[in-house]
Amino acid sequence: MALKVLVADDSDVMRKIILRNLRMAGVDVEKCYEARHGFEALYHLSKDDVDLILSDINMPEMDGLEFIRKVREMDLSKRVPIVVISSEGSEHMMREAVKAGADEFISKPFTPEKLKERLARFIEE
Repeated sequence: MALKVLVADDSDVMRKIILRNLRMAGVDVEKCYEARHGFEALYHLSKDDVDLILSDINMPEMDGLEFIRKVREMDLSKRVPIVVISSEGSEHMMREAVKAGADEFISKPFTPEKLKERLARFIEE
């Protein structure tokens, strides 16, 4: 199944790396929406349907935790999986992300294999 993915990360390079790794992992990406922070990501969600959200924690204007909380407050027709991809890999941060509504947490750096393994339950083959 081809996925519409939203990648929220303040680094242009990291957004490209995430997308490249998704494709290297064999994930069929139909469309990738990119956002530099939570406000841009919310804008995409207000006008575009997505199947998967990949978000960093540390972003300007609206960080990943606040963004996740806002998404979980939205009336989406289906519950969109949110996976945090962050260098903030402490146990405390992982708990905070899950408490905010994240479904999975992947620490940077990562490999295509690690991405595929951690995303498998959200991707219909």
